[in-house]
Amino acid sequence: MNHTFRFAVRVKPGAKRDAVGGRWDGALGPALVVSVQAPAVGGRANEAVRRALAKALSVRARDLVVVQGERGRDKLIELADPPPGAAVKIESLSL
Repeated sequence: MNHTFRFAVRVKPGAKRDAVGGRWDGALGPALVVSVQAPAVGGRANEAVRRALAKALSVRARDLVVVQGERGRDKLIELADPPPGAAVKIESLSL
């Protein structure tokens, strides 16, 4: 069965370390905060966001796609074939 799950994130590029956790009430609604060391130059932060989320959610980075907000801090992420409990995991990370 092939389905997708979408969720909003708020990116903080140039952080001291990569981290996933926290909540941001932004333009796309409540969003999961993702801090990455990579700068917001040449798509490096987007790739770092995908890797950080993949690690936090125990999925492959290639299963995560930025579908909105490619060039901004507020992004909409799509996860292809989410594992059971992915929504609960994302909710727990945003507390």
